[in-house]
Order: sequence, then C-alpha cells, then structure tokens
Amino acid sequence: MRNAALLTICLTTAAFAQAGTQAEKATPSQRTRAAQETAHKAQACVAAQPFYWEIGNGQRQLAGGSIGQQAPDGNTAMALASASKWLYGAYVAQQREGRLSDEDIRFLSFRSGYTRFRICTRGQTVGECQSSLLNGRGRPDSATAHVFDYNGGHMQKHAVMMGLGDMDNAQLAGAIKRSMRSLGPDWHIGYNQPQLAGGAHGTAANYARFLRGILQGDLQMSKLLGSNAVCANPQTCPNEAIKTPIPQTETWHYSIGHWVEDDPKVGDGAFSSPGAFGFYPWIDASKTFYGVLAREDRSGIRTDDPDQKPAVQSVDCGRLIRAAWLTGQAQH
Repeated sequence: MRNAALLTICLTTAAFAQAGTQAEKATPSQRTRAAQETAHKAQACVAAQPFYWEIGNGQRQLAGGSIGQQAPDGNTAMALASASKWLYGAYVAQQREGRLSDEDIRFLSFRSGYTRFRICTRGQTVGECQSSLLNGRGRPDSATAHVFDYNGGHMQKHAVMMGLGDMDNAQLAGAIKRSMRSLGPDWHIGYNQPQLAGGAHGTAANYARFLRGILQGDLQMSKLLGSNAVCANPQTCPNEAIKTPIPQTETWHYSIGHWVEDDPKVGDGAFSSPGAFGFYPWIDASKTFYGVLAREDRSGIRTDDPDQKPAVQSVDCGRLIRAAWLTGQAQH
C-alpha cells in the first residue's frame, strides 16, 4: 500500500485497461510463472516472507505455494484477525437471504456509532463481551454515529441483535458454519475469542473455499460485493470518516464487511479483508479470481510505520501477485 511500492504495479485506470487486454492474451502457464516469480522475488513479497499464497477461480485452486523458511501451507491454522469481518458480513447476508435492512448496512459498513469496543476474552459469550466494562458497557458514541469508524463494536452489537449474544466460541463457530452449509460439511472455522470482527481462526484452504463460494454464487455475499460502500479515508472525506487502518495516502471504500480497493491513483478495484497479522484474502474486480496470502506475524502491529505493519506488507505483496496473475507479467 505504500505509494513507492505500488507505483511498480502501474495500477492506474489506463494501465488496468491495458492489463485487461494483456490478461486476455496470457496463458495459464504464463500467469502461473508470473505469479510465482513475483511471490519469490518482488521486493514487497520478500519483505512479507514467510507466507503461503493461492489464486483460483470459482471451481478450484489454479496456482499457489509456500514461500520462505518455515512458511505455512494451505492447511496451517492461523488467526484471521480482520479477515473475520468478511465472514460475518457473509453470515448476515445468508440469514437475511441477501436482503439487508438499512440498519444492517449501517452496522456492517461501520457507521453505527458503537465504537467503544476493544477486545473480548476467550471465556466470554458474544453478549458478555459486548457489554463488558472494557468495551464501554456496549454503549454507542454519538460522536461517531453515521460516519465510518473502523471498530469491532459495530459487528459485536449487531451480532447481539442477530440473536448470537449467548454464544461462546464453539457455538459461534457452529452458527457461522451452519449458515454456509453450501461450502460442504467439512468446511471449518473456529474462534479464539467471541469477536465477530476479529476473533476467527482458520486455514487458507478453508478461507479459499469461502471465496470460491462467493464466486460461484453459492453465498449471498456474491451479489453484495462492493455494495453500499462508504468512503473510509478521513483525509479525503473528513465529514464521512473518522478512523481507518489503511494508510491515508490511499482512499478505499468499505462495503459489507469488506474493503473495495478503489483508490483513484493506485487501486485496482479488488474486494478484500486484510487482517492485522497479515492474512489477506481478496477477489478481483471482475469477480473471476480469488486469492489468499496467508501469514501470521504479530511483530509489527503496534508500529506507526506502515512499512512494518503485517497487514500493509501483505497487501503490498498480494497486489503484486494479483497484478502478475492478471497480466501474465512478473512484478518487481
């Protein structure tokens, strides 16, 4: 997400029009070689190692691999952090049969005002966490109502409203799994804490199945990608946004539990949900391909330097791999 790194991808409107032409000409083997070379050698990807990456379409995985020493693989369980948000957005979409209320949209696009939230503990239920002293007794903050504020309290309160308040970690995981039965009986998700916005853990393989379900249209989230998106950069839309984890050199929008990477200078329009520890799932703007860059790195999450934040590093690398795949040309 750093401008210096992203300039190498040439993600301007004109460049992506050209990229679309290149993508039509690229063969599967050219795409795979370009993505592999980028994952191994691009400066941004070297900085993100070790990691596992995967790209596929609605039917299957098409390319991927483990990069770096002691790298995870597709079946390595790890904390998903904010990649949990896309799962909860999809859960609500399933429960509502794709028809979200205005209230659902306000909560899931983080404009509800429930922004006093900090963290859950392992032994709490969803409701106990939401109403705890640590989380401001679950009270809203009038100063953040109706503007974008990236905070887990929106989803925590909404989950209580959805009837999940009495659920612990295992019960919550069961509810999410049942809502996505179309992914198969062996699809699995777990929770380390009953926090809808950041408590899930799982594998790249299982998250990839979730993304394939969206691409195939098996999940209601398929028709909600990018819908009702709001500006999420306080620098460019100060009347619409208060707090964002995205470097403010870029302007993204936030949809139903997921981002739209549509910065006018460097964005490619992908849908994504990067987590603080580096787990980065995405679907490309054409809704043809999905990708996962999977890692769990807790070393830089408190730094103010964007270059050292695991989520930023993963997006920098993941974007390059995506561009390499779409164009059939390695990125550096």
